[in-house]
Amino acid sequence: MVDAIIKPLTFDTPDGEKPSEAEAFAAVRTLLAYMGEDPEREGLLETPKRVAKAYRQLFAGYDQDARGELERTFEEVGGYDDIVLVRDIPFFSHCEHHIVPFYGKAHIAYRPDGRVVGLSKLARVLDIYARRLQTQEKLTAQIADTVNDVLQPRGVAVMIEGEHMCMSMRGIQKQGSSTVTTRFHGIFADESREQDRFLDLIRNQRS
Repeated sequence: MVDAIIKPLTFDTPDGEKPSEAEAFAAVRTLLAYMGEDPEREGLLETPKRVAKAYRQLFAGYDQDARGELERTFEEVGGYDDIVLVRDIPFFSHCEHHIVPFYGKAHIAYRPDGRVVGLSKLARVLDIYARRLQTQEKLTAQIADTVNDVLQPRGVAVMIEGEHMCMSMRGIQKQGSSTVTTRFHGIFADESREQDRFLDLIRNQRS
């Protein structure tokens, strides 16, 4: 049987504007009723408001500029041009296919070319992209491409290790499995030795 075509909801809002809070609340109530609940029972009366508030926080990345986080750089680096690695950065995101969480750790490295960026800014880039509907593959590529485009370093390497609740709590229901994705630019893409150094720096912490 062919699945019915899902038509997007239409909202009475001007082009480019988000639906109103009232429309968001109504959508949550609809989902509650769809799952078999009574949206009018006492324990659920405030749920639409809570869900809308949570979504504003969980998906705040849509209103933030990841590239802007990297615009302020520092050139007084004493000639340093080797790997800068921030590893084991925790993150959480939501799968765009089922809107359920995936989470894990990211490792972001670059080889500077005369200038560096504040270390916390790399974590901020991860956080901004993670707070959007994502796939792990796209998240990995967005981080690496943004660091590469803005800083224009000698190379960029990104690895993400994630556990996906859409695989753990539904579907095949395999808990504890980890998905690993990588993206390389510049010297990390061109020289296997640099990739090996990046991977060794991550592994050595765990040995």
